[in-house]
Amino acid sequence: MPADIPFLLDPQALFDGAPCGLVVTREDGTIVRSNQTFSHWIGCDAPDLVGRRFQDLLTMGGRIFHQTHWAPLMQMQGSVAEVKLDLLHRNKRIITMLLNGVRREHESGAFYELALFGTTDRDKYERELLNARRTAEALLREKTAAETALQQAQTALNDAYEKSQRRASFAEQMVAIVSHDLKNPLTAIRMASDILAQSERSAKESKMLEHISRSTDRAERMIGDLLDFALARIGRGIAVNPDWLDLHRFISQSIDELRVAFPQATLLHTSNGSGRAYLDADRVQQVIGNLVANSVAYGDLAHPITIVSEWGDDQSVISVHNHGPAIADALVAALFEPMTRGTETDSDVRSVGLGLFIVREIARSHGGEVAVSSTAEEGTRFSVHLPHPE
Repeated sequence: MPADIPFLLDPQALFDGAPCGLVVTREDGTIVRSNQTFSHWIGCDAPDLVGRRFQDLLTMGGRIFHQTHWAPLMQMQGSVAEVKLDLLHRNKRIITMLLNGVRREHESGAFYELALFGTTDRDKYERELLNARRTAEALLREKTAAETALQQAQTALNDAYEKSQRRASFAEQMVAIVSHDLKNPLTAIRMASDILAQSERSAKESKMLEHISRSTDRAERMIGDLLDFALARIGRGIAVNPDWLDLHRFISQSIDELRVAFPQATLLHTSNGSGRAYLDADRVQQVIGNLVANSVAYGDLAHPITIVSEWGDDQSVISVHNHGPAIADALVAALFEPMTRGTETDSDVRSVGLGLFIVREIARSHGGEVAVSSTAEEGTRFSVHLPHPE
């Protein structure tokens, strides 16, 4: 044997220095031997423990447990394992230990060999596990509550969305119905004013008839925009019936009609290229009318409004340019949305804010798009790009 490990060969040293408490008792619990580890844990000298009963070192609860549980087990099965006991330290504080024991028969009688282990670290670990479990359970409850609240909020949001959709659909249908029904009395007003205009009238009466005619035109444009808006919003879109037409001649004729509708503005027309385009004439005329009306409402009428028609190999482009204040960058992104205007300036010819929305929808119905550029130096230009059919 190596000479440097004599400690391992000394049974007494192994017993006294064991990393657990070792106690030997008689069947009645009288201690006949204990090691230094155990005596140190409970604050007594090993010789002082000899002759004392092991159960006297326990708390009241430990004594009851000893009498009713582990002592009978030792007698019946000859061993116990990991029995948790509370012992009293010499200074009366409680020390919790785990006990493993076996019963051995000797010539002089039966003895209990007990090994006791401190539970401080184990209890700490168990407390940490318990706290971690409680924390996890609390987080799980919070997560479950949050998911429930989120689901309830989502359900409420879906209900609110469906309700708002139904209300919006109903409102749009009502707009379409009312707008359509307004056409009949407006037609009667126009016919009556046309008949009255054919007879001789005073200058004042003629002026009043002219106001009636212009107001009727404006009301009809507004009703047309509202009808188109309602159709677009309920998913039907703006219907187009294209046909082949001479682009520049048609634009020129449309501008002649607009000069009558807007006598206060100077309308100029220039054209580039030459060819026929496949377009819905009424809808394109509506596009030009809305863009010109927009220019009259917001542009500087001291300068002319220029309408340019361009025919190219793959598309036709119609642009309307006016001088005046630039449209703010913040408004450009939403300019073609319904109920949106580029300025808060009031105007007699301004509509309900659907003109540019209708222009965009008509362009899209033709497979095209509309763009805008606006600066204080160059003015404002709306360009409608309408691709040719392949």
